Amino acid sequence: MSCKFNLHHRLRVRWAEVDPQGIVFNAHYLTYFDTAMTEYWRALGLPYEALVNRFKGDLFVRKTTIEYQDSARFDDLLTVSARCDRQGRSSLTFAFALTRQDSPLVSGELVYVFASQAARQPSPVPDELRELINAYEAGKPMYEVRVGDWNALGADSRQVRTAVFIDEQKIPPDMEWDDADSGCLHAVAYNRLGMPVATGRLLEHVPGVAKIGRMAAVQAVRGGGVGRRVLDALMQAARERGDREALLHAQVSACGFYARAGFVARGPEFDDVGIPHVEMTRLL
Repeated sequence: MSCKFNLHHRLRVRWAEVDPQGIVFNAHYLTYFDTAMTEYWRALGLPYEALVNRFKGDLFVRKTTIEYQDSARFDDLLTVSARCDRQGRSSLTFAFALTRQDSPLVSGELVYVFASQAARQPSPVPDELRELINAYEAGKPMYEVRVGDWNALGADSRQVRTAVFIDEQKIPPDMEWDDADSGCLHAVAYNRLGMPVATGRLLEHVPGVAKIGRMAAVQAVRGGGVGRRVLDALMQAARERGDREALLHAQVSACGFYARAGFVARGPEFDDVGIPHVEMTRLL
């Protein structure tokens, strides 16, 4: 059995999770493991709802094993790690480790069985899902970013932007779509199943200054690094055409994301389609 974990997720113990003994109530460790599984699917670039719809089935827990070595306490900062240890004909076995500053607290194992939602009878784990898990556990990239024009990528970019800007953020469609799309360079990130999950576009602001916009990632994969992959692809395209600076209008809630990529805020906040924004720039 491998000791290596690719998936690590940090969480802090909440007051509601502590029992009268002052330690985490034992059942909450299963919640921590389930949280790690949510992050595992995010790391795979596979929204769980898309998994269910694509494979016409779901994963059901068949067996759980937990071994308690030490106790977590209120306000502890913990790391929960997960990996797929074994694959059977219709089952997937995941191993978990919970640590506090590298000290082991709890370990566990969950056995999932793949089954149709209607009949709930075990069925073979789809080959595509097996290959996806194997690729992740082998450390392979989970995304491919393609750069091209609207004719090549427009349909997939539109799918992501509709889900994020129109359906989620309630931006009116007539304010989302404009004539600039047809003349822009677009980037779209695809997961290993070929599903578009993130997008952005690049146009010229003034000579030598690139403007990046319409950056969007579907909710289930945010925080997994795919947005940065799209941003990097657009900045590289700007460099290759000779731009010296990149500019964007960031939603205030996303300023931290762009700051980590080297962008600096410039000027006051302003409203755009009812959402607070700030201009940010960086040299290329």
